[in-house]
Amino acid sequence: MSYLDELFSVAGKTALVTGAATGIGRMAATALVKAGATVMIASRKGDDCIKVADELNDLGASGRAEGFAGDVSSEAGIAALVAEVKARTDKLHILVNNAGVSWGAPLESFPYSAWAKVFGVNVTAVFHLTRELLPLLDAAASDIDPARVINLGSVMGTQPLADDAYSYTASKAAVHHLTRTLALEFATRRITVNAFAPGPFQSRMTAFATGTEEQARHVGSHVPIGRIGVPDDIAGATLYLCSRAGSYVTGAILPIDGGQSVQHGLTLFKE
Repeated sequence: MSYLDELFSVAGKTALVTGAATGIGRMAATALVKAGATVMIASRKGDDCIKVADELNDLGASGRAEGFAGDVSSEAGIAALVAEVKARTDKLHILVNNAGVSWGAPLESFPYSAWAKVFGVNVTAVFHLTRELLPLLDAAASDIDPARVINLGSVMGTQPLADDAYSYTASKAAVHHLTRTLALEFATRRITVNAFAPGPFQSRMTAFATGTEEQARHVGSHVPIGRIGVPDDIAGATLYLCSRAGSYVTGAILPIDGGQSVQHGLTLFKE
């Protein structure tokens, strides 16, 4: 194994990626499988997860995928997901808290219920699932190679920008703060906690604005680097944080946004 391969290797590691049937979660799961990890893919749509796992296994990569249903929108759903994970492994090297929801509506009609639903999945589930999986993360952690938690934030959590998604943008700011809090608390356990803060990528959540190539180019024209994100952007960040290369990084909110986090007059989807 070359120095570069060794530095960024995740071979032999076991990971759970929530909400990984589509979008950024699938991108992260694909990178981990290609790099040699065993990846559990879970979301509300279990059949979709099984299909994605089969597709990843057909790549002939050195890792493998397992797909099954997992709903993080309730305490009971999280308990069932934790039980499923524990039935499959006694160690968890990597947890990617990717599952998320959004809600868009004008200020005047933004519903009360949209706050509890969005915060329940985007923030409460991140805390609760991570806490419930701590025994497995502890079992995988060591001084040389910490266990890893990656939470999905957003550039919208770093900028005062709503785009009619008031509860979403606030929830992602909360994810960033929770990430830093847990990074400090988990440091002595040899568990790193970091977050991605992505800009626009093609996904089910952003399909209304990036679903066609023309739309993607239009949204990308608002990004300083001139394009929306692509799977390799997520893959590189995932392998960095989950390999020996990122073992000394914790509490970081990593912008994967083509420069939008430092952009003035930011706009994403709303003209």
